[in-house]
Amino acid sequence: MDLSSSKNFQDAMVTVMGLGRFKQGSGVGAAKWLMRHGAQIVITDLKTEAELKESVEEITKWYTLYKKDFPDRSIYSPIFVLGEHHEDDFTNVDLVMQNPGVARESAFVQLAKEQGIPVESDVSLFFRYCPFPIYSVTGTRGKSTTTALLGEMLAKEHVKTVVAGNITRSPLEDLDWILEEKEPVPIVLELSSWLLESLEGLGRGPDIALVTNAYKDHLDRYDSFEHYVWAKELIFKEQTADQVAILNADQQIMDDIATRISSKNVFWFSSTPLPEGKDGAFREGDTLMWKLQGEIKQFGHVHDLMSLQGEHNVMNALSASLAAHLAGISDEHIHQTLKSFIGLPGRQQILGEIEGVLYVNDTTATSPEGVMAALKRFGNGGNILLIAGGSSKGLAFDELAKHIRRECRVVTLFDGTAYEDFSRAIGSGMPVKRVGSMNEAMSVVAAEATLGDVVLLSPGTSSFGIFRNEFDRGDQFLAAVEQIKKKARV
Repeated sequence: MDLSSSKNFQDAMVTVMGLGRFKQGSGVGAAKWLMRHGAQIVITDLKTEAELKESVEEITKWYTLYKKDFPDRSIYSPIFVLGEHHEDDFTNVDLVMQNPGVARESAFVQLAKEQGIPVESDVSLFFRYCPFPIYSVTGTRGKSTTTALLGEMLAKEHVKTVVAGNITRSPLEDLDWILEEKEPVPIVLELSSWLLESLEGLGRGPDIALVTNAYKDHLDRYDSFEHYVWAKELIFKEQTADQVAILNADQQIMDDIATRISSKNVFWFSSTPLPEGKDGAFREGDTLMWKLQGEIKQFGHVHDLMSLQGEHNVMNALSASLAAHLAGISDEHIHQTLKSFIGLPGRQQILGEIEGVLYVNDTTATSPEGVMAALKRFGNGGNILLIAGGSSKGLAFDELAKHIRRECRVVTLFDGTAYEDFSRAIGSGMPVKRVGSMNEAMSVVAAEATLGDVVLLSPGTSSFGIFRNEFDRGDQFLAAVEQIKKKARV
């Protein structure tokens, strides 16, 4: 298929592999864009129609609207193949759209490639057609917060700034109106390692590429930490020498990554003053500083970060500020955003205090490092009632267990493939309750919580199994806390 123009999608046969459950996520966003451009699409997912009910209804609704809105073009009814995949849908088509939950090793993806059929993602198509600067963020921890913060900084001077990607919004949702714009529109994309894989060989890299950090994660998808880091490095692979790369100076592995970057414009961010030979942003006590072109000056303070508490969030602020500065945003607007940014839901989100017990939603903490950051912030030597666990990602919990034993009084673990490893790491000295739902978990903590305690949802694992996704898990926690608030008012 000729991908040089979006006009070539009219009448093309396209398989969308992986619909997903986010109404504006990669699967739904890709299907909507393809339908709108006249493609004949087959949507296939191993989840059943019942599991994908909301997404199927969303696609069907938009098909009806597009038929009405675009009478001048052929809009084809989508075909759904759910609960299974058919080989024909990967061999007798013009294109396969591979969405983030689908592994590159999938036999069906490999089958399409063997037949010479192009395999794309919503992000790779966006990179092909978007004419404006794209700033991309990846990393194990902090990429969503950094993406959102950078987006707000850019929006201070460019009100149409687009924030999309792994942050639950497909960039294809915005592509068509972007193409009508006469002035450049800045784009900020959060990119998971899975989305980055789809950019390999594309020939275009981000104008600014930022890696927040790299910790062991997704070892259920990658066969080693080195393989996972390779995927993260793909954010730099298609860059030209004059584009910008930003790395975390506090992680030694980043020095190794820097040796393989083609960009000549490499900048760093750090929790301590940057050494000779490294320019960027750093923290010195309460002050946030630039070190650029031989000049050192302050641009903000840690105490400005009202909604970005914790050392990890200082690093997020430094990296986003550096990217915004290099994108041409004024120090004044960067400083204003640092003070006004309210953070994202589900990231150490304080829901409130009820009868002396604090409730915190940290549902997006899907790695041990994320949980440790929350324990460090809210812990006070045994005051935390932790709700954690879920599906295994092949990660070790031994280091996390040390923090749990120090900061937690009771641990409630969701039933799932991670349960045995998680509970074994914690050991017999700590009460561990096994539950099969959020309601069960909240019943446990309700019976245990006393004045001064913190009820912390910080899973450290994937959500699959009991919950649709991490946001469903957070929403159920939020609903349960609201019920506790109502009872407390009676």
